[in-house]
Amino acid sequence: MTKSMTGFGRGDKIDSAREVHVEIRSVNHRYAEYGVRLPRGCAFVEDDVKQLLRKNVRRGKVDVNVFLIDNGNELSNIVVNETVAEQYVNAYRQLQEIYNLSGDVSIQMLALQQDVLKTVAVDSDEDALKEVILNTVNTALVEFNEMRKIEGAKLVEDLLLHAEKIEAIVSQIEERMPLLPGIYSEKLRERIEDLTVKLSGDLLDDRLSLEIAVFADKCNVTEEIVRLKSHLIQMRDILNAEDDEPRGKKLDFLLQEMNRETNTIGSKASDLKVTDHMLELKSEIEIIREQVQNIE
Repeated sequence: MTKSMTGFGRGDKIDSAREVHVEIRSVNHRYAEYGVRLPRGCAFVEDDVKQLLRKNVRRGKVDVNVFLIDNGNELSNIVVNETVAEQYVNAYRQLQEIYNLSGDVSIQMLALQQDVLKTVAVDSDEDALKEVILNTVNTALVEFNEMRKIEGAKLVEDLLLHAEKIEAIVSQIEERMPLLPGIYSEKLRERIEDLTVKLSGDLLDDRLSLEIAVFADKCNVTEEIVRLKSHLIQMRDILNAEDDEPRGKKLDFLLQEMNRETNTIGSKASDLKVTDHMLELKSEIEIIREQVQNIE
């Protein structure tokens, strides 16, 4: 199923011991990137959360925020980092000596410094805490993926409409192409008739036939149109597939090929109306390409 790369999901778990709230957000990204923000003392669960994300998100920038509220039970201990505290005290005293400053080092001053106080999870509670956090992340992922599927379905609907427009334009080009040798023939006759030195009737007809045959072969875009139609079929198949495989990069590559075929048609045709159709094709392909950047 086609999924958007943008989404949001929330999971909540509340019991007598604690509250765990998880928020998951994602935005477009060329590759897969995972960011996890956990409460202090819960770093031990980061790898497990990222593993869950890898199973669910194959492309995009995903950020997970986990909030933990203690409802009375001790989930963690606050300890003093004596080494860091001592370094701060020594640094303050050094400042006093160098600059002849007055004042004492206070508890408040030390406590506000980074890493002097550390929050450490209670060892006996780690397993239970990990389980509840991962369960809540899974709950958030369900909502997150559901939103991405809904957004993906809207994208598919829009992309298929543009695919229909491309088909209609290709049909107009197909209808126009058989007329080009005749149009070229008339223009060629007019140019030859304007020449001061004129060819005899039979020789003129032979030369015209040769020129028209060369032009008709040069402007033949049958292969390009066949490939364009084939790419459209592939695009529909990819968009409508039921599997969970990423498809954004496949579609991006397919659009590059469609753009290449369109450019070839424009260069071969040498006709203003076909050129106009080619520009319309390029515009529709670009619209699809921009939308595909939102697909996982």
